[in-house]
Amino acid sequence: MFERLAELSLDSLRVFEAAARLRSFTAAALALGTTQPAVSQQIKRLEEQLGTRLFDRIYRGIELTEAGQMLFEQVHQGLQAMEDGIAQASGRGQREVLQVATDFAFAAFWLMPRLQRFHEAYPQVDVSLVTGERSQGMLRPDIDVAILFGDGRFHQGESRWLFDEEVFPVCSPRLIHGKPLSTAALQRLPLLHLKGEQASRWFDWAGVFRGLGVEAAPPPGQLRFDNYTLLIQAAIAGQGVAIGWRHLVDGLVDQGLLCRPMEGSLKSRRGYHVVLPPRKRRGVLIERFVDWLEHERTG
Repeated sequence: MFERLAELSLDSLRVFEAAARLRSFTAAALALGTTQPAVSQQIKRLEEQLGTRLFDRIYRGIELTEAGQMLFEQVHQGLQAMEDGIAQASGRGQREVLQVATDFAFAAFWLMPRLQRFHEAYPQVDVSLVTGERSQGMLRPDIDVAILFGDGRFHQGESRWLFDEEVFPVCSPRLIHGKPLSTAALQRLPLLHLKGEQASRWFDWAGVFRGLGVEAAPPPGQLRFDNYTLLIQAAIAGQGVAIGWRHLVDGLVDQGLLCRPMEGSLKSRRGYHVVLPPRKRRGVLIERFVDWLEHERTG
């Protein structure tokens, strides 16, 4: 029994799970407290052991192969089950676990930098993050709270508004040498585009150009991403201008990693909402977390 597991190390599976969940070897390295080359080497060794490719290396990013996606789903569930079992066996079974679902970008840029304050306020509560890009798949029975992007009309659960969608161009200060951009100059710079399902929900460059009063169509751009986290990493690296979502990039602007090269912002009727699935468990704990989210929004 479990003969195939004898050939693999638990550490390699943890590294694979983090890289697959975050869609980035660099982000996985940061989350695990190691280096990007070490993560890359672990993934390469795992692929050799399994005899199959788990990731496609694309320009400035990675994508799961079909085999990688299947493995990720099973490994993620397995590691979570092991974590829960170890907690119960070690006497920490009384700790409460809150399952929070949201997309990669919101988790990485807004939620994770603030979670330490929640843990300080509620040290007996563990937060388990479930990230993905498909809103309709995040309201499953085991999820306590979902933070989803949309117009507030979700098929399941009770929805509470959290943030409006407000966007503006952002880029690395190095890209513009510290000088403000005109709309004409913006058209000459490389634009970073979002593709796939996320692109259909968010502002795109055509909408931004219209809002800024630019009559010309935006150039198609050579860099396209299906993950907003990778797109923002490319902007930080000076690869082009991105559409910055206010509540996600504010911290990066404050740190000087990104800047707003021109004035003005655009809003829509969409935004992030806290969604409580129909089957509510541990009601008091959920309300505490929702209250904390609202406090962080206004704080």
